[in-house]
Amino acid sequence: MALEFDTSFDPAYGRAIAVAPGVLRVTARNPSPFTFHGTNSYLVGRDTLAVIDPGPEDDAHLETLLAAIAGRPVSHIFVSHTHRDHSPLAARLKELTGAPTLAEGPHRPARALRIGEVNPLDASADLAFVPDVVLADNALTEGDGWAIRTVLTPGHTANHAAFALDGTGTLFSADHVMAWSTSIVAPPDGAMADYMSSIDKLLARDDRLLLPGHGGAVAAPQSLMRGLKTHRKMRERAILERIRAGDRTITEMVAAIYFDTDPRLHGAAGLSVLAQLEDLVARGLVVTDGDPAIDGVFAPAA
Repeated sequence: MALEFDTSFDPAYGRAIAVAPGVLRVTARNPSPFTFHGTNSYLVGRDTLAVIDPGPEDDAHLETLLAAIAGRPVSHIFVSHTHRDHSPLAARLKELTGAPTLAEGPHRPARALRIGEVNPLDASADLAFVPDVVLADNALTEGDGWAIRTVLTPGHTANHAAFALDGTGTLFSADHVMAWSTSIVAPPDGAMADYMSSIDKLLARDDRLLLPGHGGAVAAPQSLMRGLKTHRKMRERAILERIRAGDRTITEMVAAIYFDTDPRLHGAAGLSVLAQLEDLVARGLVVTDGDPAIDGVFAPAA
């Protein structure tokens, strides 16, 4: 099953775009190989609003959000996860609106750091963010004419959450499921086993429209998520094949498997391979000395 991505997207910088009944999208001008055209923030409601993912610390983006809010009360600020392109603006928006912040929790790695291990991903994390309200899985938050249900989806980060606009079939999927690319799963902040479980969790739902953290809407969620699951399984098989063929390091595997990928993404690809290897080692299919590491040596299990 081929995985086809949709990269047709107009970010409409500086403007709010209606993407569903009672939902506006504002895209920050922070394009990169990891953020596509930029981070999507969403406004939910008509009279009193909720904001989902305020975005990066950026004056122009804040001004666009405030113009779209247009003086209306903001009652809640939801944060899907604590990467610096999603959560930092929450503090200033809270100060201006008085609305509390809601999220699964502060940033943390998906597993305990090993002895001597330094987390290379801390630079991309908003370590200062602490939500006013901690959201449990399936928590329902009701507002003025809307209700948002929390759907915890760890994998991309340990504290990643999606938000369902209850009763509409619309889910704000943040960085877990996107139309333009696969999600980065990078240890120690992310975990492949968690990501795959979260995909299965969303597949069991009946959402008809996903509004992601980057890029355009996903209009056929079930098909895309089945494709994403198959894609990860194919990557797993490719890694096992490279190890059986004699590759022993992640650098060798990335060069062979990601030969047609933008070289700027090879570092992220290496971390994705590490995420797969952590899972394969845990399942007894691959062996390594000690804990799986980015500079480790891997071999097929006997």
